[in-house]
Amino acid sequence: MLPWKRALRPLAALLLAAAFAVVPAATATADAAAAPSTGWNDYSCKPSAAHPRPVVLVHGTFANSIDNWLALAPYLEHRGYCVFSLDYGQLPGVPVFYGLGPIATSAGQLQTFVDQVLAATGAAKADIVGHSQGGMMPRYYLKFLGGAAKVNALVGIAPDNHGTTLDGLTNLLPYFPGASDLISNSTPGLADQIAGSAFLTKLNAGGDTVPGVHYTVIATKYDEVVTPYSSQFLSGSDVHNVLLQGLCGLDLSEHVLIGLTDRIAFHEVANALDPAHATPTTCASALS
Repeated sequence: MLPWKRALRPLAALLLAAAFAVVPAATATADAAAAPSTGWNDYSCKPSAAHPRPVVLVHGTFANSIDNWLALAPYLEHRGYCVFSLDYGQLPGVPVFYGLGPIATSAGQLQTFVDQVLAATGAAKADIVGHSQGGMMPRYYLKFLGGAAKVNALVGIAPDNHGTTLDGLTNLLPYFPGASDLISNSTPGLADQIAGSAFLTKLNAGGDTVPGVHYTVIATKYDEVVTPYSSQFLSGSDVHNVLLQGLCGLDLSEHVLIGLTDRIAFHEVANALDPAHATPTTCASALS
C-alpha cells in the first residue's frame, strides 16, 4: 500500500469519528428508529393559541428523527407544542444514519416536510429547531427555497453555520491526495460542512440571514466537532447568539450533549420559541 494511502486511513477514521459523535449508541436504537415515533409527529395535533406554530426538529449528521430528539421533543411537547421531526439526507443502502446526502437536496426534503406539517396543522408558519447540520441546513431552505415565507424562527443548537475545521483536521486534507474526493463522493453531506466548501460559500454569500426570520444560535465553548465554536454564530439584525457557559459556567456540555440532553440549552430553545414569555436561563434551568 502506498504511504499516502496508509496515512489516509486514520484521517478518514478521525473525520468519521468526529461526525459520528452526534448519535451515541445509535446502533442500540436502530429498531426504534425504524418504528413510528410516539409522542410527537402527531398529525392530528392542532397548535394552541399560546403556541400557534408547530415546531419542526431537524437532526444532525449521522443522526435521525428519533435518536436526536428523545429528550427535546418530549420537553417541548410537555410545554404544549405540536412537535414534528423528519429524516433527511439518506444515502442508498445506509439505514439509520442520515444527514449524509448533499445538503441542498436535504433542504428540499425539509421544504416538503414543512409543507406537510403546515397543511396538517393549519398553521401559517412553523418554527424550526436544529442540531449541528440540522441548525445550518434550514438556512438554505430559508434563503433559496422560499422557506422565509413559511418559517417564523430558526433555532440552531451547535450549528455549523460557517463550516468546521474539526480542530484543524480538515486543513490536512490537501496533504492526502484523493481524500477530499473520497469524502465528497461517498458522503457529500460531510464535504459540504467543511469550512470553505462551495456549498457554504454559496450559503453565506450576501449575508447570514434573510429578512422576516428570527434567528437564535446556542453554542458551547467545549464543542469539539464544530470548531472554532465561534464560527457557529450568525451576523444579522435579528440574531440572538448565545454561549451556554455565559448562562451557566458549570455547564460542560460538548457538541453531542448540548443537543441531546442539556436542559439549560433546552430552556433557551423554549425562550426563543416564545420570547414574550421568556424567563432567565441559569444553572437552575437544568431542573426545570
